[in-house]
Amino acid sequence: MEKNNVGEEVQNKQVILRDYVSGYPRESDLYTSTNTIKLQVPQGSNGVLVKNLYLSCDPVMQFLMKKTEFPMSGYNYYVPGSPINGYGVAKVLDSGHPNFSAGDLIWGATGWEEYSLIQNPEKLFKIHHTDVPLSYYTGILGMPGITAYAGIFEVGSVKKGECVFISAASGAVGQLAGQYAKLLGCYVVGSAGSQEKVDLLKNKLGFDAAFNYKEVPDLDAALKRYFPEGIDFYFEQVGGKLFDAVLLNMKVHGRIAICGMISQYNIPEPEALKNLMHIAFKRLNIKGFTHRDHHHLYPKMLETVVPYIREKKVMYVEDIVEGLENGPQALVGLFSGRNFGKQIVALAHH
Repeated sequence: MEKNNVGEEVQNKQVILRDYVSGYPRESDLYTSTNTIKLQVPQGSNGVLVKNLYLSCDPVMQFLMKKTEFPMSGYNYYVPGSPINGYGVAKVLDSGHPNFSAGDLIWGATGWEEYSLIQNPEKLFKIHHTDVPLSYYTGILGMPGITAYAGIFEVGSVKKGECVFISAASGAVGQLAGQYAKLLGCYVVGSAGSQEKVDLLKNKLGFDAAFNYKEVPDLDAALKRYFPEGIDFYFEQVGGKLFDAVLLNMKVHGRIAICGMISQYNIPEPEALKNLMHIAFKRLNIKGFTHRDHHHLYPKMLETVVPYIREKKVMYVEDIVEGLENGPQALVGLFSGRNFGKQIVALAHH
């Protein structure tokens, strides 16, 4: 039992950033190294010491590898030679904080390492529902889950009977956004980057239709086929040519919520949009958002979504790799669409 090991010095495997990245991250930009850590919170600290169980691979992590003059507020940018960080699920081994005790399970920001000393545990969430897979707290019940829930229910104010289009629909956020829109009684179409992902959307996740954007010669024509009356609400995660085609197919007073544009992240020059006048022609309402503004919804989200999971009304597809040493490959694979569902690295299962 780890509890008896408090105070012991143990080996701690870590994923380290080699140097700042430009363009697409490569596996060689990261390496694993081992140092030691004392399984004890330092005297007088109100931090918590945790054993990391699951680590989340998220698209935003590529920005944190880059040197930038305009950093996004609220993020811990990575330092070459130091471990990277991200969202994860962990077990508390020792605590100097009154809200956490040894044995508690938590999710939140942690290091890409076997054990982490988290100095500001105020931002951690304690896990109370343990009858669902713990890995779900990197996804459906974690940061991507808040993004999908907020995007559909609050930012998008999606209503029954609307026509909804979701890009990157088989990813961590898109698969949930589509299912939530279906539960509201919408007509839902998704785009994804492979036939296997398209089949998943239609056959397992209940989308009305889906298409492979890589194999459609004319995106505008494809959207007109799926949305002959136009799109009420677009959940945007891709950008570029797809976004341009969507603008041609929005209904008057349509709504677009933007939480990412993965096609634009690593190209030297962002693609120009040609159809921006349609924002005026159609009086579109376009809003950018991230999960960060919507954590107040978390209790309500749990109340809604945990019963859906128990009743199997919502499916969640995960792509889990075992072992921290396989973390760099899993993280980098995210940017070429190699993952199938939510990408997670499992370090330990309890």
